[in-house]
Amino acid sequence: MITKIKKRDGREAPFNIEKIANAIFKAASEIGGQNYHIAMDLAEKVTIYIEEEMKTKAPTVEEIQDAVEKILIETGHARTAKAYILYRAERTRIREMDNRLMRIYEDLTFKDAKDNDVKRENANIDGDTAMGTMLKYGSEGAKQFYEMFVLNPEHLASHKAGEIHIHDLDFLTLTTTCTQIDLEKLFKNGFSTGHGHLREPNDIQSYSALACIAIQSNQNDQHGGQSIPNFDYAMVPGVKKTYARLYRENLAKALTLLTDTKNALAKVKAIGQDIEKKQDLRPVLNQPTSYLAAEARSLAQWLSDANIIKRIQGFAIENAEKEIDRCVYQSMEAFVHNLNTMHSRAGAQIPFSSINYGMDMSTEGRLVIKNLLLATEAGLGNGETPIFPIHIFKVKEGVNYNPWDPNYDLFKLACRVSAKRLFPNFSFMDAPFNLKYYKEGQPETEIAYMGCRTRVIGNVHDRNREITYGRGNLSFTTINLPRIALNSQGDKAQFFTELDKRIDLVIDQLLERFEI
Repeated sequence: MITKIKKRDGREAPFNIEKIANAIFKAASEIGGQNYHIAMDLAEKVTIYIEEEMKTKAPTVEEIQDAVEKILIETGHARTAKAYILYRAERTRIREMDNRLMRIYEDLTFKDAKDNDVKRENANIDGDTAMGTMLKYGSEGAKQFYEMFVLNPEHLASHKAGEIHIHDLDFLTLTTTCTQIDLEKLFKNGFSTGHGHLREPNDIQSYSALACIAIQSNQNDQHGGQSIPNFDYAMVPGVKKTYARLYRENLAKALTLLTDTKNALAKVKAIGQDIEKKQDLRPVLNQPTSYLAAEARSLAQWLSDANIIKRIQGFAIENAEKEIDRCVYQSMEAFVHNLNTMHSRAGAQIPFSSINYGMDMSTEGRLVIKNLLLATEAGLGNGETPIFPIHIFKVKEGVNYNPWDPNYDLFKLACRVSAKRLFPNFSFMDAPFNLKYYKEGQPETEIAYMGCRTRVIGNVHDRNREITYGRGNLSFTTINLPRIALNSQGDKAQFFTELDKRIDLVIDQLLERFEI
């Protein structure tokens, strides 16, 4: 009589014939079987076979399962045998996956990143920190779950074999990948991070800080990179607001010093508001004579000396221009430093950020581009090269490519900085595949890239909305071309036949991910 069985971990357990009958009945149920008595009868035959043919009173689990398959086939229950074999294979796969996951968790727990490939999988995460390890626990567990219960077996087999690589598998059912964030739209009326509303910024330093927060917040809700397609354009309003404030403050200082005017700043603000309301003019870099003339007329109400007024305005312009340059540099420096220190995703990863710029020819835009490049050239606190943001400098004839173009000096500066710091990268607006989308005066039609290789602008559904802003990618999958080449052994026809098959497979996989 069989009294015990040996489990896979070596422990012994009491033998129970009903467990064999239940397994057979479950397999039979898969193909429409309803008779439990037949299942019990077959279980008895299995028991007799083990006792008489295998001559053991303590069979292993594997030996019992082998006996079940043999009896099912020999007694004419081939379809049930097939269902049982498939069920057994699935249970084996799940068991192996579970064991593999535990081994991965063991390595994550007890090995340093230098000795563990999984901890080093993403160079943007410190795998030795508590939250970095916690992030990997979740990531590896999610991958195993999707492999077991969600992925199409054909896609999984190709991924496992190394023929394709499904990127960001741990986020398969959770979110899209990358996006181009339109900062101008975001800043227009402020935005919410999900924990509170941030009002429209009023200073270049606030613009810089909120740009970082927008990137950080968005990365907490997506698994890919975050990119700004219009960084220079988006910062311009912040420069304008800051310059206007600095001009008025310096105008008030000069009034106080040269005329002993009381409450000078309040009076200057009142004058500015009146001019803006009635004539739609305000202090700006490269001050227009129309504003200065209107302001001079207002100041003349209590200052009769035109030369004093001219001196006061000259003082305000000279000092405001110096101070705005310094303010923009400090805000760009803070932007670069923040993106290399602030954390996202469980506190373990700095945002994977990219910024595109170079096309804004306004005085304010040029000031932003210049100081962003200089801050990048200077490096971080100890002179290190900033990893983020990834810079993409847009190059275009008529803007910055030729010596006579208005932003050519900035292109030269970008080349100098790139030689030292590896950034910026360069994108060429006049390349045929980019130029066909470009419409002068519409920055949203300028190609913008991400450090994670995303370039999205085409729109087969609406040709009037072929833009960069707000676009991104769902996900991406890599095809292993060297593998196909090696297998083809120099046969070009075979190479392209295999490549076509692999492309079709990946299209099918990506469409399935889109449906998910």
